[in-house]
Amino acid sequence: MSHSLTQTYLAPAKRVVIKIGSALLADGGELRAKWLDSLADDIAKLRQTPDQSAPRDILVVSSGAIALGHAMIGTPPRTMVLADKQAAAAIGQIRLSSEWQQALGQHGMHCAQVLLSHEDTETRHRHLNARATLLALLKKHIIPVINENDTVATAKIRFGDNDRLAARVAQMVSADALILLSDIDGLYTSDPRQDASAQHIPEVTQITEAMLAAAGPASHEFASGGMITKMEAAQLATSSGCNMVICRGSDHNPIGSLLAGGRCSWFRANKKPMQARKVWIAGGLNPKGHIAIDAGASRALMAGKSLLAAGITEVKGNFVKGDLVSVVAGEGIAIGRGLSRYNANDINRIKGHKSGEISGILGYRGHDEIIHADDLVLVEKRSKQEDAS
Repeated sequence: MSHSLTQTYLAPAKRVVIKIGSALLADGGELRAKWLDSLADDIAKLRQTPDQSAPRDILVVSSGAIALGHAMIGTPPRTMVLADKQAAAAIGQIRLSSEWQQALGQHGMHCAQVLLSHEDTETRHRHLNARATLLALLKKHIIPVINENDTVATAKIRFGDNDRLAARVAQMVSADALILLSDIDGLYTSDPRQDASAQHIPEVTQITEAMLAAAGPASHEFASGGMITKMEAAQLATSSGCNMVICRGSDHNPIGSLLAGGRCSWFRANKKPMQARKVWIAGGLNPKGHIAIDAGASRALMAGKSLLAAGITEVKGNFVKGDLVSVVAGEGIAIGRGLSRYNANDINRIKGHKSGEISGILGYRGHDEIIHADDLVLVEKRSKQEDAS
């Protein structure tokens, strides 16, 4: 059953996030180099799509910086204070990035280090900046290797607790699948390490309170997330249109084992990633302002295109980059809402101009799109005048 479920959920995925915990990457503070090489081999194969067209987009969320750097601090992991953890992260992150670069490079793949904080995923304008960076890397077929920015975190750092970060990344880039490599082969009705009668659950279509209650704590000194954070990640991922799987990652070639039918637990999304993103935008609070557009821009948006400065006729409101704005056409009729990539003052300066003129007017070159099609939700109701134009 696991093989058929994996084929159903993973084979058609065009964008995949893979999360690796500290306990898998490091053993007692030492890198598991051969295991990492085997995972890089898996990633190279996973990038290959069935039709051999463009490579599948892969993003990696990798813990391990603190685990690799703690030895130089000389303090046992569980007794480290915040400053110790941050120092260990600063030391270990250099090695972590280097090891990923070397492992992926052996297969002709390129990677980039991306460090994210909680605010980068939660604050709207920072969310958009991070999303744009990740998508730009993917467009160039570069694999982002992402970790929490532990060196500047002010909240308590928990070793290996990147499950939720991985789900946020999946949401951010509209991923189709999230693979959580774990020390266990999926979700059980209870903790199988303590209950011999625990039953494996191959597929979850709805996360229940009983499942959350059965989730146990972490068991490794460098991993404090445990099953509960994986369940929370599943809630976030599936609500964002991303299917998620928990599978055993400790053996070599863990993704190869998954594809070959290895036991796992799949969590089914209830909508497609982009559809979920549109719902998120549509469900935003009141727009901070509005952008009026001409008939040509209106037709372009209806055809699925992005909003460019050339088609803008008026800007109202004092909104900033990342704010939700209303898009109006004709006689002030709202035709959609979206997330602006510029603040109101800058749009006022570049409205009616071609994208190539933006840098000359503003003194910097931002995005060509004022509102990207991915960040725009159109309303179905339009005026007769717009339909005839």
